[in-house]
Amino acid sequence: MHDYFVYIISNIIRSTLCIGVTNNLERRMYEHKKGIFEGFSKKYNLRYLMYFEEFSDIYEAIVREKQLKKWKRAWKNKLIENFNPKWEDLSEKWL
Repeated sequence: MHDYFVYIISNIIRSTLCIGVTNNLERRMYEHKKGIFEGFSKKYNLRYLMYFEEFSDIYEAIVREKQLKKWKRAWKNKLIENFNPKWEDLSEKWL
């Protein structure tokens, strides 16, 4: 059985959010922090894990990712603040 994660990352000033899905959150955060792949997260220096949810079904994770991507910024901020009130990098302990 695999675990899948929907996650939200941000930059240090919290000006931009990015939502993604992965089957290995630790590895994916390492990739974001090192800027391994070209793209949106590297361009905007999105290296800080603000929020995540865990799923056992990849299809449920993808549905949730798409749902969150449609949300207004204020809703995303509220979700993060309820889960991570200080907007701390949740992956800091791993890497």
